[in-house]
Amino acid sequence: MIRTIKYFKNNRTLYLAIGFTLVFFLYLKYILAPFSGCFKLDAGANSLGISFSYTLEMVQNFFESRTQEQLLCYSEFLQIWDAIFAFVYTLMYASWIMYFFNNKRLFLIIPILCMIADWAENYVESFMLEIYLNSSPISETLVSIGSGINSFKWMLSSITYLIILIGIIIKLKTFLTKPKLH
Repeated sequence: MIRTIKYFKNNRTLYLAIGFTLVFFLYLKYILAPFSGCFKLDAGANSLGISFSYTLEMVQNFFESRTQEQLLCYSEFLQIWDAIFAFVYTLMYASWIMYFFNNKRLFLIIPILCMIADWAENYVESFMLEIYLNSSPISETLVSIGSGINSFKWMLSSITYLIILIGIIIKLKTFLTKPKLH
């Protein structure tokens, strides 16, 4: 019994990582996908945030191809559901990094900055949408700021994936080169 308790205590970071991964996939399937359905189109981009960068023309096309109801839904999505999603994926990435790198907290800055960039991008997109809905021209500068934040978010996300991949490789190498007990 004591060995079992020690095993679970020693592997709690792994269980947190698995748990947050499960929450991530459940959130994707049962919250993010349904709440994003109200602004999706059959063709074209369904979110500005999933592209690596965007231009003024892309933003205008994105807004012009949707009804006002779809745009209001997109605004709510950015402010609530996508913001929560950023928090959920940050918990998942951070827990895996903690597991793979034995609680070295310095690496956590990357997924946390990614989440903050995602939130900032959502704020800029919401602001552009508000300007568009008020029939005012969206400035090229504002689009450049949003696009720059978007690109920064994706770079941080790529670094996060790389950190996790390196962690997986290190764990596998350690496991495979560990002397076998007879």
